[in-house]
Amino acid sequence: MTLKALALALSLLALTGCAGAPRSPTWGADATAKPGWSRLGEAALAAAGDPLTWLPAALSAGVQIGKADDDIADWANEETPVFGSRDTAADASDWLRVAGYASYGAAGLLAPAPADDWLATKAKGFAVGGAAILATKGATEGLKAAGDRRRPLGGDDDSFPSGHASLTGVTARLARETLGYYDLPGPARLGSDISLAGLAVMTGWARVEAGEHYPADVLAGLALGNFLAVFASEAFLAPATGDRLQLGVTPHGDGMLLRLGLKF
Repeated sequence: MTLKALALALSLLALTGCAGAPRSPTWGADATAKPGWSRLGEAALAAAGDPLTWLPAALSAGVQIGKADDDIADWANEETPVFGSRDTAADASDWLRVAGYASYGAAGLLAPAPADDWLATKAKGFAVGGAAILATKGATEGLKAAGDRRRPLGGDDDSFPSGHASLTGVTARLARETLGYYDLPGPARLGSDISLAGLAVMTGWARVEAGEHYPADVLAGLALGNFLAVFASEAFLAPATGDRLQLGVTPHGDGMLLRLGLKF
């Protein structure tokens, strides 16, 4: 059930957009340190309404009902169906996390930029992304301390949430946001979306097979990283495209109307 849900999350990431109104076609050119309270609020709503924030968060809560979280973790680290052994899974999670950083770094460095202002635009773009990564790391450590959850195979009591998952989640989403500034054909953009989603999901699953985390831990980490990446991009960078999954509530008669729409 959980693997099917993760596959659904992957599909949602590839097929839905979550960016703001177009401004400059140059990544980093419109970065700001003073976005204003209105923009911060809109960014928070966009980040929370993104499918790759609320879906993993909901699944993280759902798998903790009953014994599903424990049962999946036990099966995964005993059978290791994808990586073959716990050690291999642990090594793979480290390399996948590095791949997340590399993907974001390469996307930023290769993003279109004016030759006479190349360094400044790159510096501003990476400043926003770096702040999102540091915020993710800080939030993860804070939640670990507050959660005090023991890992599946014992040892440390900092299982929730997964740091590997949150950091790969934020870098993969930052890479996707940055690739929005590229003039890519549809199939290439879809392929990059799926690849980056797969990178984040496989990092989390590797931590489960390694016996380092429960599924709820990695799902929460993915949600956290995605939220902060989208929030930073929406609040402090001008997103490159105009498509956005919109969630809203408006008055309707004697009650309220929930609106869900995809803007192009």
